[in-house]
Amino acid sequence: MSFLDGTAPRIIAHRGLAADAPENTLLAFLRALSAGATHLETDIHVSADGTAVIAHDPDLSRIAGRRVEVAQLTMRELRRIDLGHGQAFCSLAEALDAFPQARFNIDVKDARAAPPAVTAIREAKAADRVLITSFATDRRKAVADHFPRIASSPSVPEFLPILAGAKLGIAPLVRRGLRGFVAVQVPERRGPMRIVTERTVERIHAAGAEVHVWTVNAPADMVRLLNLGVDGIVTDRCDILRTLVDGRR
Repeated sequence: MSFLDGTAPRIIAHRGLAADAPENTLLAFLRALSAGATHLETDIHVSADGTAVIAHDPDLSRIAGRRVEVAQLTMRELRRIDLGHGQAFCSLAEALDAFPQARFNIDVKDARAAPPAVTAIREAKAADRVLITSFATDRRKAVADHFPRIASSPSVPEFLPILAGAKLGIAPLVRRGLRGFVAVQVPERRGPMRIVTERTVERIHAAGAEVHVWTVNAPADMVRLLNLGVDGIVTDRCDILRTLVDGRR
Protein backbone atom coordinates (compact mmCIF):
# COMPACT_ATOMS: atom_id res chain seq x y z
CA MET A 1 0.00 0.00 0.00
CA SER A 2 1.12 3.54 -0.74
CA PHE A 3 -0.34 6.78 0.60
CA LEU A 4 -1.20 7.86 -2.96
CA ASP A 5 -2.49 4.52 -4.23
CA GLY A 6 -5.74 4.66 -6.13
CA THR A 7 -7.34 7.23 -8.38
CA ALA A 8 -7.62 10.91 -7.49
CA PRO A 9 -9.33 12.90 -6.20
CA ARG A 10 -8.38 12.03 -2.63
CA ILE A 11 -11.27 12.39 -0.21
CA ILE A 12 -9.45 13.43 2.96
CA ALA A 13 -11.61 13.42 6.08
CA HIS A 14 -10.63 16.36 8.29
CA ARG A 15 -10.39 14.94 11.82
CA GLY A 16 -12.62 12.11 10.64
CA LEU A 17 -16.33 12.67 10.09
CA ALA A 18 -17.61 14.58 13.10
CA ALA A 19 -21.20 15.10 11.95
CA ASP A 20 -22.36 12.59 14.58
CA ALA A 21 -19.15 11.77 16.42
CA PRO A 22 -16.52 13.77 18.33
CA GLU A 23 -13.68 14.89 16.07
CA ASN A 24 -10.38 13.01 16.01
CA THR A 25 -11.81 9.93 17.74
CA LEU A 26 -11.92 6.32 16.64
CA LEU A 27 -15.66 6.69 16.02
CA ALA A 28 -15.12 9.75 13.80
CA PHE A 29 -12.53 7.84 11.78
CA LEU A 30 -14.87 4.85 11.45
CA ARG A 31 -17.71 7.13 10.31
CA ALA A 32 -15.41 8.74 7.71
CA LEU A 33 -14.22 5.46 6.24
CA SER A 34 -17.79 4.14 6.16
CA ALA A 35 -18.85 7.29 4.29
CA GLY A 36 -16.22 6.73 1.60
CA ALA A 37 -13.21 8.76 2.72
CA THR A 38 -9.99 7.62 1.06
CA HIS A 39 -7.75 9.22 3.70
CA LEU A 40 -8.02 10.31 7.33
CA GLU A 41 -6.57 13.68 8.33
CA THR A 42 -5.54 14.05 11.95
CA ASP A 43 -3.23 15.88 14.35
CA ILE A 44 -0.91 14.82 17.13
CA HIS A 45 0.15 16.30 20.45
CA VAL A 46 1.94 14.59 23.31
CA SER A 47 0.71 13.35 26.69
CA ALA A 48 2.45 13.91 30.02
CA ASP A 49 3.87 10.39 29.83
CA GLY A 50 5.25 10.80 26.31
CA THR A 51 2.58 9.25 24.10
CA ALA A 52 1.63 10.67 20.71
CA VAL A 53 -2.02 11.69 21.20
CA ILE A 54 -4.61 12.25 18.49
CA ALA A 55 -5.74 15.83 19.17
CA HIS A 56 -5.95 19.09 17.26
CA ASP A 57 -5.84 21.63 20.08
CA PRO A 58 -3.07 21.95 22.67
CA ASP A 59 -5.69 22.09 25.43
CA LEU A 60 -9.10 20.64 26.27
CA SER A 61 -11.12 23.87 26.56
CA ARG A 62 -12.93 23.63 23.22
CA ILE A 63 -13.47 19.90 22.98
CA ALA A 64 -14.03 18.98 26.64
CA GLY A 65 -14.63 22.26 28.48
CA ARG A 66 -11.56 21.87 30.69
CA ARG A 67 -8.74 24.37 31.11
CA VAL A 68 -5.90 21.92 30.98
CA GLU A 69 -3.34 21.12 28.32
CA VAL A 70 -3.09 17.75 26.63
CA ALA A 71 0.57 17.62 27.67
CA GLN A 72 -0.39 17.92 31.35
CA LEU A 73 -2.36 14.66 31.38
CA THR A 74 -1.18 11.09 31.05
CA MET A 75 -2.58 8.88 28.31
CA ARG A 76 -4.51 6.98 30.95
CA GLU A 77 -6.12 10.21 32.17
CA LEU A 78 -6.92 11.30 28.61
CA ARG A 79 -8.66 7.99 27.93
CA ARG A 80 -11.00 8.66 30.85
CA ILE A 81 -12.26 11.99 29.47
CA ASP A 82 -15.73 11.66 27.96
CA LEU A 83 -15.82 13.45 24.60
CA GLY A 84 -19.35 12.24 23.85
CA HIS A 85 -20.79 9.21 22.07
CA GLY A 86 -18.72 6.99 24.34
CA GLN A 87 -15.49 8.36 22.91
CA ALA A 88 -12.28 9.53 24.55
CA PHE A 89 -8.82 10.59 23.41
CA CYS A 90 -6.83 7.89 21.66
CA SER A 91 -3.16 7.53 20.85
CA LEU A 92 -1.70 7.52 17.37
CA ALA A 93 -0.66 3.91 17.93
CA GLU A 94 -4.25 2.95 18.75
CA ALA A 95 -5.61 4.66 15.64
CA LEU A 96 -3.06 3.01 13.36
CA ASP A 97 -3.85 -0.36 14.93
CA ALA A 98 -7.64 0.10 14.83
CA PHE A 99 -7.60 0.89 11.09
CA PRO A 100 -4.73 -1.15 9.62
CA GLN A 101 -5.77 -0.47 6.01
CA ALA A 102 -6.46 3.24 6.44
CA ARG A 103 -4.16 5.98 5.18
CA PHE A 104 -3.46 8.75 7.67
CA ASN A 105 -2.51 12.36 6.92
CA ILE A 106 -0.72 13.37 10.14
CA ASP A 107 -0.10 16.99 11.17
CA VAL A 108 2.57 17.22 13.89
CA LYS A 109 1.34 19.98 16.20
CA ASP A 110 3.95 19.61 18.96
CA ALA A 111 7.64 18.84 18.52
CA ARG A 112 7.52 16.69 21.66
CA ALA A 113 5.10 14.36 19.85
CA ALA A 114 7.67 13.50 17.18
CA PRO A 115 9.67 10.75 18.95
CA PRO A 116 6.61 8.77 20.11
CA ALA A 117 5.04 9.25 16.67
CA VAL A 118 8.12 7.73 15.06
CA THR A 119 7.82 4.76 17.42
CA ALA A 120 4.10 4.34 16.74
CA ILE A 121 4.53 4.45 12.97
CA ARG A 122 7.48 2.06 13.07
CA GLU A 123 5.78 -0.47 15.38
CA ALA A 124 2.61 -0.42 13.26
CA LYS A 125 4.71 -0.81 10.09
CA ALA A 126 2.65 2.08 8.77
CA ALA A 127 5.28 4.24 7.05
CA ASP A 128 3.87 3.40 3.62
CA ARG A 129 0.34 4.55 4.51
CA VAL A 130 0.93 7.85 6.27
CA LEU A 131 1.83 11.34 5.15
CA ILE A 132 3.66 13.64 7.54
CA THR A 133 3.15 17.37 7.50
CA SER A 134 3.36 20.36 9.82
CA PHE A 135 3.25 24.12 9.67
CA ALA A 136 6.81 24.05 11.05
CA THR A 137 9.72 22.50 9.17
CA ASP A 138 11.48 21.15 12.26
CA ARG A 139 8.35 19.33 13.45
CA ARG A 140 7.78 17.76 10.04
CA LYS A 141 11.39 16.67 9.67
CA ALA A 142 11.53 15.31 13.22
CA VAL A 143 9.21 12.52 12.07
CA ALA A 144 9.71 12.30 8.31
CA ASP A 145 13.51 12.11 8.44
CA HIS A 146 13.29 8.75 10.23
CA PHE A 147 11.61 7.12 7.23
CA PRO A 148 13.48 7.52 3.92
CA ARG A 149 10.48 7.00 1.64
CA ILE A 150 7.60 8.27 3.76
CA ALA A 151 5.10 10.60 2.05
CA SER A 152 5.40 14.21 3.12
CA SER A 153 4.10 17.65 2.24
CA PRO A 154 6.00 20.89 2.83
CA SER A 155 5.73 23.15 5.84
CA VAL A 156 4.83 26.81 5.33
CA PRO A 157 8.48 27.98 4.99
CA GLU A 158 9.20 25.12 2.60
CA PHE A 159 6.15 25.90 0.47
CA LEU A 160 6.82 29.62 -0.05
CA PRO A 161 9.52 29.22 -2.74
CA ILE A 162 7.37 26.58 -4.46
CA LEU A 163 4.48 29.03 -4.58
CA ALA A 164 6.71 31.83 -5.83
CA GLY A 165 8.04 29.61 -8.59
CA ALA A 166 4.56 28.48 -9.57
CA LYS A 167 3.21 32.04 -9.63
CA LEU A 168 6.17 33.37 -11.64
CA GLY A 169 6.50 30.38 -13.94
CA ILE A 170 10.00 29.45 -12.78
CA ALA A 171 9.85 25.69 -13.27
CA PRO A 172 13.32 24.86 -11.82
CA LEU A 173 12.39 26.64 -8.57
CA VAL A 174 9.18 24.60 -8.29
CA ARG A 175 10.97 21.33 -9.03
CA ARG A 176 13.74 22.07 -6.54
CA GLY A 177 11.29 23.06 -3.82
CA LEU A 178 9.19 19.93 -4.33
CA ARG A 179 12.13 17.54 -4.15
CA GLY A 180 11.18 14.85 -1.61
CA PHE A 181 7.49 15.84 -1.44
CA VAL A 182 4.55 13.98 -2.96
CA ALA A 183 1.96 16.72 -2.46
CA VAL A 184 1.40 20.27 -1.34
CA GLN A 185 -1.44 20.77 1.13
CA VAL A 186 -2.67 24.34 1.21
CA PRO A 187 -5.71 26.57 1.69
CA GLU A 188 -7.24 27.97 -1.49
CA ARG A 189 -6.30 31.47 -0.44
CA ARG A 190 -4.43 33.26 2.29
CA GLY A 191 -5.80 36.73 2.90
CA PRO A 192 -6.15 38.50 -0.44
CA MET A 193 -3.82 36.09 -2.26
CA ARG A 194 -5.19 33.08 -4.13
CA ILE A 195 -2.82 30.17 -3.69
CA VAL A 196 -4.76 27.61 -5.71
CA THR A 197 -5.32 28.66 -9.31
CA GLU A 198 -5.41 26.72 -12.54
CA ARG A 199 -1.89 27.94 -13.28
CA THR A 200 -0.38 26.98 -9.91
CA VAL A 201 -2.05 23.56 -10.05
CA GLU A 202 -0.67 22.93 -13.54
CA ARG A 203 2.85 23.99 -12.58
CA ILE A 204 2.94 21.89 -9.42
CA HIS A 205 1.61 18.94 -11.41
CA ALA A 206 4.35 19.48 -14.00
CA ALA A 207 6.90 19.17 -11.20
CA GLY A 208 5.43 15.81 -10.18
CA ALA A 209 3.41 16.59 -7.05
CA GLU A 210 -0.27 16.59 -6.16
CA VAL A 211 -2.30 19.53 -4.84
CA HIS A 212 -4.56 18.98 -1.82
CA VAL A 213 -6.74 21.87 -0.57
CA TRP A 214 -8.02 22.43 2.97
CA THR A 215 -10.56 22.81 4.57
CA VAL A 216 -13.43 22.82 2.06
CA ASN A 217 -17.01 22.14 3.14
CA ALA A 218 -19.31 23.90 0.66
CA PRO A 219 -20.34 21.66 -2.26
CA ALA A 220 -19.98 24.52 -4.76
CA ASP A 221 -16.38 25.10 -3.64
CA MET A 222 -15.65 21.38 -3.88
CA VAL A 223 -16.90 21.30 -7.48
CA ARG A 224 -14.99 24.45 -8.44
CA LEU A 225 -11.73 23.09 -7.04
CA LEU A 226 -12.20 19.70 -8.67
CA ASN A 227 -12.73 21.55 -11.96
CA LEU A 228 -9.40 23.31 -11.40
CA GLY A 229 -7.76 19.89 -11.29
CA VAL A 230 -6.84 19.57 -7.61
CA ASP A 231 -5.96 16.03 -6.55
CA GLY A 232 -7.45 16.03 -3.07
CA ILE A 233 -9.78 17.94 -0.80
CA VAL A 234 -9.56 18.02 2.98
CA THR A 235 -13.08 18.37 4.31
CA ASP A 236 -15.27 18.06 7.38
CA ARG A 237 -17.93 16.55 5.10
CA CYS A 238 -16.31 13.64 3.35
CA ASP A 239 -19.81 12.18 2.88
CA ILE A 240 -20.83 15.12 0.68
CA LEU A 241 -17.55 15.08 -1.23
CA ARG A 242 -17.88 11.33 -1.81
CA THR A 243 -21.32 11.85 -3.38
CA LEU A 244 -20.00 14.63 -5.64
CA VAL A 245 -16.98 12.60 -6.77
CA ASP A 246 -19.12 9.55 -7.51
CA GLY A 247 -21.52 11.72 -9.50
CA ARG A 248 -18.69 13.11 -11.63
CA ARG A 249 -17.52 9.62 -12.46
